[in-house]
Amino acid sequence: MGFTAVIIGRPNVGKSTLFNRLAGRRLALVDDAPGVTRDWRAAPARIGGLAFTIIDTAGLEDAEDDSLEGRMRRQTEQALERADVVLMLVDARTGITSVDQHFATWLRKTGRPVILIANKCEGRRELAGLFEAYELGLGEPVAVSAAHGEGMAELVQALAPFSDKDGESDALTVDSNGDESRLEIIDDLTDSEFSDDILDDEQAAAQAEAAAEAAALAAAARPLQLAIVGRPNVGKSTLLNSLIGEQRVLTGPEAGMTRDAISVDWRWKDRPLRLVDTAGMRRKARIDDRLERMAVSDALRVIRMAHVVVLTLDAAAILDKQDLTIARMVLSEGRALVLAVNKWDETKNRKAALETLRDRLESALPQARGVPWVTISALRSHNLDTLLDAVLETYRVWNQRVPTAQLNRWLIEITGHHPPPLVSGRRLKFRYMTQIKTRPPTFALWASKTADEIPDAYLRYLTQGLRNAFALPGVPLRLYLRKARNPYADS
Repeated sequence: MGFTAVIIGRPNVGKSTLFNRLAGRRLALVDDAPGVTRDWRAAPARIGGLAFTIIDTAGLEDAEDDSLEGRMRRQTEQALERADVVLMLVDARTGITSVDQHFATWLRKTGRPVILIANKCEGRRELAGLFEAYELGLGEPVAVSAAHGEGMAELVQALAPFSDKDGESDALTVDSNGDESRLEIIDDLTDSEFSDDILDDEQAAAQAEAAAEAAALAAAARPLQLAIVGRPNVGKSTLLNSLIGEQRVLTGPEAGMTRDAISVDWRWKDRPLRLVDTAGMRRKARIDDRLERMAVSDALRVIRMAHVVVLTLDAAAILDKQDLTIARMVLSEGRALVLAVNKWDETKNRKAALETLRDRLESALPQARGVPWVTISALRSHNLDTLLDAVLETYRVWNQRVPTAQLNRWLIEITGHHPPPLVSGRRLKFRYMTQIKTRPPTFALWASKTADEIPDAYLRYLTQGLRNAFALPGVPLRLYLRKARNPYADS
């Protein structure tokens, strides 16, 4: 199996920049301000023929208490336990500091192999800082510039002795947020593949159903991408920790604790899941910090790549304006949505809280009627199995495919019960209907008129009829209209 390398060092020496360089994509947030990274995160790395797992960590601080810095250090120590080799980073521009010396001594006592890396050696101009690194007693430093990719060949040579011959990466949980789009198993059937000719429509529908069966088999073996989102300080990180049963991500009373989106691979009832904790999302008007904007942008990327999104709510302020904004954003991206009403154990008037939740769901989220919600206590691990059951059921509905024959029988029945309206003095006629995609369920309907000529109220009637008839609650549905071709138009 491949080895695991952990990057450590004091704040602002370029750990996340090196992590992104070795991972081959921009996963960790990078900023000039110190202390950007707070939780450790892992990713597969391939460089110079080596395949291994790379872990980024928070900046080392000489703190042992329960302060934020002390908790960040314990996170780093947790990551260090997984290391086959430690990459200690120092800043060649500023030279060696007392903090560098303190942690070099600490590392020597751990007995773990250490590669000393002098970063920010662009063009080998920072030779003074490079030579100072010898004082740490960790061997010859490797001069690199993580920002510009210099010195990577020398780093590969230093890492080579830790590589196994098979070159496979370790089974350690890794982040792959940058490549999660590859995990999307959808029908790559474009609108152009659906002819207005009914015979072609039936052939395309048969092809889509066959592709869906193959996609379902492939998707079963891949992790369900589960994103945990919400406003700051509603308990997102506590929820992730409680689900997996360990303190994987940093928690505390401070709002805005999480910055990077941290993913963790996990299994529940023999089902692989990838849980992703995200930064709290405040209203855009309140965000004036560049780093917070970057963190929210990262959270939005996670939503786009997710299969199911758990929107964590505070029971004391259920579905406020920002919660609804996030929920609509999730649904507009076509993701499946589950609501987790957290801190339920602290709620005194539970009946009133549930009435508020139901009223706001009915009035503010009509585009996904039946969105599942579960009351939980992340801190006390209460009702989490029920939450996961709701996630799996919503995921099943999100992937559901309705056979074409059933759709067209339903279409005849529902239009017979409530006929289409007159458009320009003529009765609207529907020719044919099929499902062209799952994730979310997406349908195409061929009609005698185009979509802009059909009243919105009737389209809502059809959409709600689909939801009720085929048990599709709580997920976004998409209905596209196609204008059927008149076979006599060219004669």
